Amino acid sequence: MKITKICCIGAGYVGGPTMAVIAQKCPHIQVTVVDLNEQRIQAWNDPNTDNIPIYEPGLSEIVAEARGRNLFFSTNVEKAIEEAQVIFISVNTPTKTYGKGKGMAADLKYIELCARQIAKVAKDNKIVVEKSTLPVRTAEAIKSILDNTGNGVQFQILSNPEFLAEGTAVTDLLNPDRILIGGDTTPEGEDAIEALVEVYSNWVDRDKILTTNVWSSELSKLTANAFLAQRISSINAMSELCEKTGADVNEVARAIGMDSRIGPKFLKSSVGFGGSCFQKDILNLVYIAKSYGLNEVADYWEQVIIMNDHQKRRFSSNIVQTLYNTVADKKIAFLGWAFKKDTNDTRESAAIYVADDLINEQAKISVYDPKVGRNKILNDLDYLETRSAEVNSNAIVTFDNAYAACENAHAIAVLTEWDEFITYDWKKIYDSMQKPAFVFDGRNILNAKELTQIGFVYQGIGS
Repeated sequence: MKITKICCIGAGYVGGPTMAVIAQKCPHIQVTVVDLNEQRIQAWNDPNTDNIPIYEPGLSEIVAEARGRNLFFSTNVEKAIEEAQVIFISVNTPTKTYGKGKGMAADLKYIELCARQIAKVAKDNKIVVEKSTLPVRTAEAIKSILDNTGNGVQFQILSNPEFLAEGTAVTDLLNPDRILIGGDTTPEGEDAIEALVEVYSNWVDRDKILTTNVWSSELSKLTANAFLAQRISSINAMSELCEKTGADVNEVARAIGMDSRIGPKFLKSSVGFGGSCFQKDILNLVYIAKSYGLNEVADYWEQVIIMNDHQKRRFSSNIVQTLYNTVADKKIAFLGWAFKKDTNDTRESAAIYVADDLINEQAKISVYDPKVGRNKILNDLDYLETRSAEVNSNAIVTFDNAYAACENAHAIAVLTEWDEFITYDWKKIYDSMQKPAFVFDGRNILNAKELTQIGFVYQGIGS
């Protein structure tokens, strides 16, 4: 099959950038991204591509190049499904907040709704591609729905997980470590795999395109995220020991990272990892292990999450203890709210949980993030349901520049590693603050010696 029309259901952090790059690299393929969220689609279609809903360096330029040529954003889901040969499912798979598996299992209700809509609309054979991160054997459930509720057409289900790091998603898409495609070992399945391989081979070397059975592909995504998160929790566990013994976690990380068996990546100690994938995928892995009675396996991976939660609580507790055991009515300035730099994604950001802890201690939080606005910040806090939305709103003040956010603050907490924070006039910030002026560097990005010479009481992670 020669692919000429692709549809992607879901215009979020995965679907939008992935389809934009496919459209740019494959001008002969019509790519339509559909979503029921009209506001999101309007943002993707904004004439000023700087206003698209996902912030990723380089993305707006790619959208500007391809949109209207062979990249389209629409709310007409059924039309896109009907016309496409390949349908990517890229909808949200959050952790369940109800019923069996609450707090651990992936909630597949949006996946099922997509499958049922595809089955209802499709009039000819389709390749359906899982792009969302899904638990093992989800493809089996999707195929069952399609085969039993469809119009008698043939569906091939492929697993094509994304391995993007937010903040570098465009680079990751243009120059991937690997493309993973899983499918059935039947002749029809192998034909479907080859059709998708052909799409990616327009810009990715074929030796980087790995094909597997569908179950291996699904599990590989969960495993990759679990391994990466495990490294972060491991170095964060050592950061606490470093603080007690006088070691420096950065020096420890550099020393072990030079071991070729270990390597330096994901050994950056911080206030804790966030994002849409790590916690959700590890909890999903824990649930799968428990469902097979593999309790020791489940306990092992769950400890990665426990360590991450501990690191966030430890950071907020240290702020309270250092500020003479009370932050009541004290202004704490947060620099950063996104879970990492170069993204406007705030899912599971450490800032949310540190703020929640400090609001419990009656602190007044001022926030500056270059890409995250007040509404998103308040929505993140309200989602925790710790207190009323009114109390959250009264506790949070947002600013459009860092200097205003830090003025008259008792302490600054660096929660995101935005590059611009390093370049600030820290003497100017110090002069505007209450004294003693504290800096809690949750990302270890600032020059501790320089800030101490200015007069700050500086505390990083793991030293």
